[in-house]
Amino acid sequence: MRTKYLVTFVAVLALAFTEIAVLRAVDLKVTPGAAGGPAAVAGAAEEQVPAYDVTKLKSPPGKYLGVTVQGGAEMGRVRGFADEIGKAPNLVAIFESFDDKFAASEVRELHQYGALAVIRWEPHDVALRDIADGKHDAYVKEFATAVRTLNLPIALTFAHEMNGHWYSWGYRDTKAAEFVAAWRHLHEIFEQQGATNVIWTWTPNVINYLRKISLKALYPGDGYVDWVGMDGYYTVRGQKTFSDLFGPTIKAVRGFTRRPLLIVETGCEPAAGRAAQITDLLTNVSRRKDVIGVAYFNINGSGKWNIDQDRRALSSFKRAAAKDAFGFDIRTVK
Repeated sequence: MRTKYLVTFVAVLALAFTEIAVLRAVDLKVTPGAAGGPAAVAGAAEEQVPAYDVTKLKSPPGKYLGVTVQGGAEMGRVRGFADEIGKAPNLVAIFESFDDKFAASEVRELHQYGALAVIRWEPHDVALRDIADGKHDAYVKEFATAVRTLNLPIALTFAHEMNGHWYSWGYRDTKAAEFVAAWRHLHEIFEQQGATNVIWTWTPNVINYLRKISLKALYPGDGYVDWVGMDGYYTVRGQKTFSDLFGPTIKAVRGFTRRPLLIVETGCEPAAGRAAQITDLLTNVSRRKDVIGVAYFNINGSGKWNIDQDRRALSSFKRAAAKDAFGFDIRTVK
């Protein structure tokens, strides 16, 4: 009996030493004052997962072919557009107000589809100077933490078309210095929260009728911007060629940065020339090395941009989008 007890005691002692050795090897990093236990272990494990590396997505192997549909990440409409143009979009825009929670499920669904989500973060009824002064830091930290927790790539464009006058953050209500300060403050908070899985996309409106507004004064700097976006539309009364519509803005931007260009929002009004304009748009994007992609705004809003019922426009889009330059699965870019 004594031998039996002795063997049992030795076995238990050996098990205890083994457990201590394993715990030391794991190297649990519990912050001072934090409670130990499973939650602390889980937190330490999460911290060890690196942020999604977006480096190669910033300089992609092909062109982004994107779309904006009613409902943002409404996958039925995204797939419907893909069927119409013969190619799956790999860039899809989602609009979120500054007080919204991060659209994690939509971003996840788009990523599973092979598309990069572009979050258009709109600070309606929020003074940009208050953002810069830190009055909304609690919300911003929560949003940034959610982006990091999901740990999938997104492009983020905050307060787009800031050089226009139609939004509360436009030049009539917000000074350029306030916009820059707010952008930089947001960027710094995301960095602090470890949310480096973001492609920061600064997006003015094309300057054709906004020539007196300085884009340079509104630019946060290359340290805070990864892509330069552009919003501009082919209209019946306005510009009808890529050169006329986007050329002046590209020239102005190239006066202060060489960051890649992305047409984040564009469309063509229904008219006899719409099919030709779509060809002009996609052909120029495919040819220009400094333009990494385009997203078509397939929603009727200020104009009838939707082309779902326009057979000629869809045929033109399908032919131009068939080029090898367009479309790649973002999940394969590592």
